[in-house]
Amino acid sequence: MRIVSLLPSATETLFALGFRDEIVGVSHECDFPPEALTKTRVVTSRIPKDASPREIDRIVREHVERGESIYAVDKDLMEELKPDLVVTQDLCHVCAATPEELGAVLAQISIQPEVLSLDPLDLGDVWRDILWIGEATDRRQRAQEFVEKIGVRLAQIEVDAASFRRQPKAVVLEWLDPFYVGGHWVPEMVEAAGGVDVLGRPKKPSRRVSMQEIIAAAPEVLFVAPCGYDADKGRSEYLRMNWPNEWQAVPAVRDGLVFALDANAYVSRPAGRLVTGIEAMAKCMHPAMLVREKAEAGIRQVLEPRVAVRGAATGSDH
Repeated sequence: MRIVSLLPSATETLFALGFRDEIVGVSHECDFPPEALTKTRVVTSRIPKDASPREIDRIVREHVERGESIYAVDKDLMEELKPDLVVTQDLCHVCAATPEELGAVLAQISIQPEVLSLDPLDLGDVWRDILWIGEATDRRQRAQEFVEKIGVRLAQIEVDAASFRRQPKAVVLEWLDPFYVGGHWVPEMVEAAGGVDVLGRPKKPSRRVSMQEIIAAAPEVLFVAPCGYDADKGRSEYLRMNWPNEWQAVPAVRDGLVFALDANAYVSRPAGRLVTGIEAMAKCMHPAMLVREKAEAGIRQVLEPRVAVRGAATGSDH
């Protein structure tokens, strides 16, 4: 089987299921595992590399309003690679090429591949999609075992979180300029980690909010997880912002409980590593929590105070 994955999350899952050689093409954002970087890139972005966060937001909104994709799929490469299966999504046109863009390209190549569209709205859908990929690629057993391992980790987090009576109020910032809070599976991640997401809407898209809404929500823990950024870049963007005096009164800011998360690895991409993100959130919200050794190995060294923002979950994978 020859597979082209247009999603970083699907690429992660396919590698986890053992499709090292079968993956022949990926998107420009597929970077995990590192071997994904050696695969042919069939997608390019129309967003300038040096664009600021505000410029990126403007460009994306303009393209979406015009019904245009911000990504281009290379027709010639798709013809050359001759995939049997293309994995894509229709959930977020900011995250991957639109179905229209992909459809126009596939209509022009000689061999028509099967197309698998993954559109998860919550964590249950994310785990279901792993099983769907296993079904579509005849790796049912391996996919089932993968999901079961995730279930064991989630159960342990639930047990540990239950030992804390208080659930801190949290906000997950998916973008900083302008502000967006995480939606879909992100509020569920916070809940699974033993907190309450006071602005995110489960199973709904991320949404734009004002600074005043964040201040009024008075989060006790603030997660900085800009979509497409790792922890260091998210932290840098946060520290570059000009914050008014009233921002310092936000409980999370006042108490130094602002954490930069590796959104690319553990928050934004609907794949198995979300469970590591949940473990990291749990550790940040409940520092005394005894999480499993694997989670400790992934976040211990990055929970040191870093000026105004701490980093979390930058080391552990499956």
